Amino acid sequence: MKKKIGVLLPLIAIIHIILAQGQQGFISLDCGLPSTEASPYEESYTKLLFSSDQTFIRSGGNGRIAKNPEGFAKPYTTLRYFPEGKRNCYSLKVEKGRMYMIVARFVYGNYDGFDLKPKFDLYLGPNLWTTIDLQRLGTDSTSEEILHMPTSDSLQICLVKTGETTPFISALEIRALGNDSYITKSGSMRRLSRTYFSKSGSNIRYMKDVYDREWVSYGEYFQKEWSNISTALEVNNSNKYLPPKDVLINAATVTDASAPFTIVLPSGGSGEEYYLYAHFAEIQDLQANDTREFNISLNGEVLSDPIIPKKLDITTVSSVGTCQGRECLLQLTRTSRSTLPPLINALEIFTSIRLPQSKTDENDVAAIKNIEGNYSLSRTNWQGDPCVPRQFLWDGLNCSTTDMSIPPRITSLNLSSSGITGNIAAAVQNLPQLGKLDLSNNSLTGEVPEFLGNINSLMFINLSRNNLSGSIPQALQRKGLELLVEGNPMLCLSNACRKRPKKNILVPIVASVASVAVIFAVLVLFLVLRKKKSATVQGTPTENDTFANKKSRRFTYSEVVEMTNNFQRVIGKGGSCMVYQGTVNGAEVAVKLLSQTSTQGYKQFKAEVDLLLRVHHTNLVSLVGYCYEGDHLALIYENLPNGDLKQHLSGKGGRSIINWSIRLRIALETALGLEYLHIGCTPPMVHRDVKTANILLDENFKAKLADFGISRSFGGCEAQEFTEVAGTHGYIDPEYYRTNRLAEKSDVYSYGVVLLEMITNKPVISEEYHIAEWVGTKLNQCDITEIMDPNLCGGYDYNSAWRALELAVACTDTSSSKRPVMSQVINELKECIACENSRMSNNQGLESQEINISLDTSLVPGAR
Repeated sequence: MKKKIGVLLPLIAIIHIILAQGQQGFISLDCGLPSTEASPYEESYTKLLFSSDQTFIRSGGNGRIAKNPEGFAKPYTTLRYFPEGKRNCYSLKVEKGRMYMIVARFVYGNYDGFDLKPKFDLYLGPNLWTTIDLQRLGTDSTSEEILHMPTSDSLQICLVKTGETTPFISALEIRALGNDSYITKSGSMRRLSRTYFSKSGSNIRYMKDVYDREWVSYGEYFQKEWSNISTALEVNNSNKYLPPKDVLINAATVTDASAPFTIVLPSGGSGEEYYLYAHFAEIQDLQANDTREFNISLNGEVLSDPIIPKKLDITTVSSVGTCQGRECLLQLTRTSRSTLPPLINALEIFTSIRLPQSKTDENDVAAIKNIEGNYSLSRTNWQGDPCVPRQFLWDGLNCSTTDMSIPPRITSLNLSSSGITGNIAAAVQNLPQLGKLDLSNNSLTGEVPEFLGNINSLMFINLSRNNLSGSIPQALQRKGLELLVEGNPMLCLSNACRKRPKKNILVPIVASVASVAVIFAVLVLFLVLRKKKSATVQGTPTENDTFANKKSRRFTYSEVVEMTNNFQRVIGKGGSCMVYQGTVNGAEVAVKLLSQTSTQGYKQFKAEVDLLLRVHHTNLVSLVGYCYEGDHLALIYENLPNGDLKQHLSGKGGRSIINWSIRLRIALETALGLEYLHIGCTPPMVHRDVKTANILLDENFKAKLADFGISRSFGGCEAQEFTEVAGTHGYIDPEYYRTNRLAEKSDVYSYGVVLLEMITNKPVISEEYHIAEWVGTKLNQCDITEIMDPNLCGGYDYNSAWRALELAVACTDTSSSKRPVMSQVINELKECIACENSRMSNNQGLESQEINISLDTSLVPGAR
């Protein structure tokens, strides 16, 4: 007997190893599993290995259902509940950029004896996933599934208390999927239904489904007009979706061969975007003269070419549709040449979920968690995303959260009176946008680190009432930085504490250095005077002039006051500046005056001056000059009286709505300006903020690209550079946003959005859609009039409009490798203009309005 047990134990171990290997990319958490019970353990039905959730969350209590425990599998009989705190979060390690199926399961089972079904919110990172409301559902249990691609290597799932009842969770199941299977245009997908067409049968999960998707038999919903068919033969399921073979051996068809097969889809809410994945396989033996062919449509809109299911082999049709508030009906309709009715084996339906709030910058998150670990902090609300949503902002933090599409950054850290000890954590230097640091009233020791002075954004540091020693680093004595250090008795505040060299060495060194210094000073004075004289004669700055010394186009502040008539007329404003009308030598100019309190604005101001002083193109706004005098900073541009393109598309401010031919010319001129930045500059430039508000128009509606404050230069057309994402929400390249890799194709995406605006006159972002998504849904209707700006009243050549639209769609492709370069954009726009010119030439009296496309093309430089 002992010998048999000895053989059996290694065998069980081997089976466990094989199971574990098959579950790579799986996380299966039994929430609330007591520490007294074995973990991990094998669930009897699915053979999945479930583990306790204790190491993935820091809060909550353990519970066990009291009602019908025998009706549920073991992982769903225990639960974790959260009586304390507003938000409680699980933190899980995942693979960035990989598609995951996330399933959260909830079984109340009257675990608390109150028999009061809870209601609470479920968050995925900083965004609302769904609301769990068992009272409304009228059930004791529910589950939620979402397909989601994380943008970092951590995944946070949070339960948020919204009323009097207590949030709880029974199980969390994370499954890595094939990356080429479920693809969305944007956002994530919430499962509405996943069924297979059989009158009877149990739910199908792992191991029959390699991804552990749960397939439910149509069962009681099977219609009397349908017939159930099945086969004992094996059906090939080898495609990127891999539905289980046990699903595909079943199918439903209509009894009346001439009738359509109609399926009522589950409601996901009015106007939702639906993702459908229908799986077909022919499982009947057909006669020689039999044919099964049918169309598939959603609310009358055909989704694909006619389908002929393959014999014992899978065919999957995926499509995106919108119900637009009506009842959603999926119909399979027999074609005229078909002798057999339609069939369907399985169907998956999802609805899109918008997750608009970006997670906090992952480097800032890593830094703050490092600080948390370094000081062994255990603050109850330091769970989930540190910065967003704002109502769950971590205690002691403040963050920049002005644009939902841009990851927030930590700008303030207050750990005053937190009982922390040891040295000042080195991870503080990994918060590059930190403006305020308060570590007062603690027991910190060691020296004040030099790296604090290297955080350029830091304007306030409070280190008072600690046990710090040594001296204050020179870097912390810079202008504009407020440093508080009182109450550190061992900290030396004067130069007396610096080590002095021995006197007998110091005297000869000082004498030698003094002699050299005198000679050096005379030489420098001579060179400076000669350089000054040379500069006066030549009247131009040298190549190595610093920003502050570019005097050839530099104005004093008093001159700026005079040219704007004491800032009398405001013609525009931004987040950190005001724009005034002015006059220089009788010519009108626009004067952009920077706010004196804007640190970020200063960096952009400097970048713009440095760029505009070295680039010149007829389709880039010209810099007349600038002012840099103390805290007074101003940019003086050429005046462009017709404002910006955005005003003319909307007709705001009394601006005219421009016609199609002028829009094409503006599109071409903007493209010419961008091409110059991309290949005509040395080094090449990426604008990073291409949008209609930054395309200015002169008196003849000639386009000039403006606002270069966040432009970047780096090497080469195909080069990419890691950089913090910047730009305007809606125009930012999703690939750049996802990877932080900046390249010229990022401008191409933004330009494509601008082109879509010019074509449709639709807002870039609305509550329901992004402009590219809206155009994508309309393209299926193949009607250009539904897409074109109605203000154009049909005044355009249809070929020209189609070509421009196809170009805009190509520019906004989510994959940068599929986007054209600007030279290709220019060539295509010339073709669009040629079509439009042909139309106007054929209309009497319109010849004079033809667009001259040869005016500016000679100014496009080759790559240098």
